[in-house]
Amino acid sequence: MNKLTLLREPKQRKLLFSAGLSWLFDAMDVGLISFIVAALAAEWHLGAQQIGLVTAINSIGMAVGAAVAGSLADRYGRRAVLIWTLLIFSAASGFSALASSFVALCILRFIAGFGLGGELPVASTLVSESVPVKERGRAVVLLESFWAFGWIISALIAYFIIPDYGWRMAFVISAVPALYALYLRRAISDPPRYTEQRQRKLSFKERIASVWSAKHRKATITLWILWFTVVFSYYGVFLWLPTVMVMKGFTLVKSFEYVLIITLAQLPGYFTAAYFIEKFGRKFVLVTYLLFTAVSAIWFGTAETEGMLMAAGICLSFFNLGAWGGMYAYTPELYPTEVRSTGVGLAASFGRIGGVIGPYLVGMLVARETAIATIFIIFFIAIVIGALAVLFFGRETKGIDPDQLPASQ
Repeated sequence: MNKLTLLREPKQRKLLFSAGLSWLFDAMDVGLISFIVAALAAEWHLGAQQIGLVTAINSIGMAVGAAVAGSLADRYGRRAVLIWTLLIFSAASGFSALASSFVALCILRFIAGFGLGGELPVASTLVSESVPVKERGRAVVLLESFWAFGWIISALIAYFIIPDYGWRMAFVISAVPALYALYLRRAISDPPRYTEQRQRKLSFKERIASVWSAKHRKATITLWILWFTVVFSYYGVFLWLPTVMVMKGFTLVKSFEYVLIITLAQLPGYFTAAYFIEKFGRKFVLVTYLLFTAVSAIWFGTAETEGMLMAAGICLSFFNLGAWGGMYAYTPELYPTEVRSTGVGLAASFGRIGGVIGPYLVGMLVARETAIATIFIIFFIAIVIGALAVLFFGRETKGIDPDQLPASQ
């Protein structure tokens, strides 16, 4: 099969684009938070720990949303849950523009995080189940590439909107995806693989037991380590990126400009991962890109000149997001259809705990005037642990039908 066949088949191309746009809106919202907290810190006189708390609460919502939505998607279908989670996070993001206190903003960010966290694993499961096995990995990585476009849009909004119109207008723009949910109702449907097995619905307790059964236990533990370390480092680094740039001496507007440039590097990161994942396999992409991410983190933390900071940031963005694409492609392939969304949701949910700890930990360390280089050493260690877990305990899934998985060794 030609490597571009997936993009030439109208039905699959439409599915990828439709689910991809929902992914883009997710990324736009998460990205905006990183820029908005930098603006809020000045307007509301927030301390480093308060900034960390806002981002952490967003991740707590994502953790809860991933677990709940993943289970509901196995019970009620991928399409319905995808649409509802999109509506939830869009509405909460829009209402965030009306927040008049720090507490109100935190509550709304939890609700928005619930929708965000729920949508991501469901969308990746839907796409993974809807394309041929030979194109499955590439399709999910390409789905993940929409995340980069979302971050780019958030950076553009931050650069052109926040300085002149304020952070509230940025939140208003983030409510637009609610309208897109109306289109999704007609544009997508549940995968045939899921529809065929609906008569074999398992209870929530049975799905949890299956995910932790002897057949899947090793895969589940490996995935949970992988997700925790990747999400911990990603949110710890990227939600603080604009603020770290300011701490390194750049103005708020200049930091937004640099982060936009760094964000652009996500695209080739995704596209190269999409190519390598079907050529060399999932483990190759995950281990290689994670190890280069770890090296880039050390480089960024110790960079002192403007040029070195930009080069390190570009490499960090390139390899980290390529690894994310590989992780989202790999995770659904380790579970059969009847428990796939539950398995993906639980792994993502556990990972989001890392997303809670990462940014909050940075806030605490910054408040104590810990050196940026020291903070990035922590992320280096975490990423290496994730890479080693996949290298030694992960199972290669390239070309394997998830519904015919062998017993875990």
